[in-house]
Amino acid sequence: DDRTADVERFRDRISKLNLKPPVEKRIEDELQKLSLLETGSPEYAVTRNYLDWLTQLPWGKHSKDKLDLKRARKILDSDHYGLEDVKDRIIEFLAVGAMKGEIAGSILLLVGPPGVGKTSIGRSIATALGREFYRFSLGGMRDEAEIKGHRRTYIGAMPGKFIQAIKEAGIANPVIMLDEIDKIGASYHGDPASALLEVLDPEQNIDFLDHYLDLRFDLSKVLFVCTANQLDTIPNALLDRMEIIRLSGYITAEKVQIAKRYLWPKQLEKAGIARDRLVIGEIALRHIAEGYARESGVRSLEKQLGRLVRKAAVKFINGETGQITISVKAVEEWLGKPVFGRQKPLSGAGVVTGLAWTAMGGAILSIEATRVHTKTRGLKLTGQLGSVMKESAEIAFSHVSSRVKEFNGYPTFFDSALVHLHVPEGATPKDGPSAGITMATALLSLARDQKLPRQLAMTGELTLTGQVLGVGGIREKVISARRSKIMELILPAANQRDYDKLPAYVREGFVIHFVKNFREVVQHVFG
Repeated sequence: DDRTADVERFRDRISKLNLKPPVEKRIEDELQKLSLLETGSPEYAVTRNYLDWLTQLPWGKHSKDKLDLKRARKILDSDHYGLEDVKDRIIEFLAVGAMKGEIAGSILLLVGPPGVGKTSIGRSIATALGREFYRFSLGGMRDEAEIKGHRRTYIGAMPGKFIQAIKEAGIANPVIMLDEIDKIGASYHGDPASALLEVLDPEQNIDFLDHYLDLRFDLSKVLFVCTANQLDTIPNALLDRMEIIRLSGYITAEKVQIAKRYLWPKQLEKAGIARDRLVIGEIALRHIAEGYARESGVRSLEKQLGRLVRKAAVKFINGETGQITISVKAVEEWLGKPVFGRQKPLSGAGVVTGLAWTAMGGAILSIEATRVHTKTRGLKLTGQLGSVMKESAEIAFSHVSSRVKEFNGYPTFFDSALVHLHVPEGATPKDGPSAGITMATALLSLARDQKLPRQLAMTGELTLTGQVLGVGGIREKVISARRSKIMELILPAANQRDYDKLPAYVREGFVIHFVKNFREVVQHVFG
């Protein structure tokens, strides 16, 4: 009968498993229970499902890691262009495993803007190690039971995502990718971020307890790769357990190479068009990257290339027999006029260009200051500024107004001036201290009634005594300046180390002034 067939099937599976005594005892107890139940009873289905899970999990089954560093480097290079520092970090991580003979369970966190290759790097790590790869997104997850499973007393109960991943991978040491860990939510069902602590802590996950299994499962050999766009929303307790690897946005030259080597061939293959029938040159690719896809990653660039391929496919279907070569002119005919012209910073007295860093990558922003009237002294701020940025503006105002004579501004300018400071674009929320010297320079430019003599951009936190402190996101900010063709920058002296670590092709052509205090900023800007 069905019951005997089920019991036999489970016993056959057990004979192939390497079970610990508690698991073996639980399976035996459940089999005993199953043999006494009627096949039509609800409890029979619950017990059979439970045994199904217990006997399909790879208890103690591990795949052997391939720890050949040259092979791993080759895989990373073939899958990703550039990202040398990221690849070096991954190879170093694998080298430590090679010394020990195995990669112990670890947690890598890849942080960077969308579309820079975080998910595909996780897949490449799994390929390099020869491990199974399983990915799931934590974005919007609000229920702790998604991680730790539901108790068996609930109808339709099942294990959490991690036990599901282990079952699907078929080994106890896969690479599990947790996408969008910065977008995890919380609700009255519990806090998933707190539940993740037990999963990701190497001290605790050797005995991970899923509510459904109600048995300890060893997750200590799993390699967890997490991805995030920003670190601010990740709880500190989670961050402490992770090794952070940062991925920055791509400059135009890198995008052109990525399009040429990966994206264009992929789009042609998708459309079933031979490579020699549809050709695009580097000049046209550069035009697309700068005019239609100005972003940190390459997703938008891939979409635009897809549009070109579809337009060409229509021509081929309509009888075009020769080779089509896509020129800059053809790009504009098929995609319309460029969406982005050269991003020209605003100019005039009281207007200064700053460098910003967001979850989407680097950006340039203009800061404007103007005197509204001379009846009352004060400072008005607009542009959706956060509390830290507002305080930064007040510090800039206090510092410049207290030393206006020393900086060659009109001595009585701030005595009775209501100054309005605005940071476009008004619809975008902004926060952080890194625009301190930019706002101070805008106020001084206004007090001197003198516009900046040349095009430059700056970033740095300003203290009340005029010291310039270091800021984050230097790579992203430098890349955004290059994208906007601003080649003279003022950066904090504390960030010289971060700048020197940038690849030579990113630094090429820049004139950089490293400053320790605001007086040095004034000297570089106004001479």
